[in-house]
Amino acid sequence: MAELLIVYHSRTGGSRQMAEAAAEAAQGETPTILKTADQAGPGDLLRADGYIFCAPENLAAISGVMKDFFDRCYYPVLGRIEARPYAQMVCAGSDGENAVRQMARIAQGWRLKEVQPPLIVCTHAQTPEQILAPKTISEAELERCREIGMALGAGLSLGVF
Repeated sequence: MAELLIVYHSRTGGSRQMAEAAAEAAQGETPTILKTADQAGPGDLLRADGYIFCAPENLAAISGVMKDFFDRCYYPVLGRIEARPYAQMVCAGSDGENAVRQMARIAQGWRLKEVQPPLIVCTHAQTPEQILAPKTISEAELERCREIGMALGAGLSLGVF
């Protein structure tokens, strides 16, 4: 059976909640592995049939831990995971667009196939205190994450992708 890998990084809990919501929904459709970016590696990407990447946007870029995941995995899997489906989710304080662009460029280099539009959840955290505070993602936003997980999981299970 097809396997979905969800890789995420979260310092304040927003991206973790998003990734967990997607994983919860996907598990009803296909086997799903949820891994933090510091624990995931090339072998995980090679074993999986599809991916969801979930990261916070820090200083107008993907978080350093998520970037490290991509740095460690890029060349070991290059040319070996082409055409696999992926989606991405970003937890941002205000924008999130640059993080989306960064992950899309990496996925393009791997020749992955985007099967869902990127989801950006905006927390509107603007002050240092708000940015560093633990996040609580609304139920409505978590439902959007579940929809991505369910759709990708079902697509993998049915062989659509």
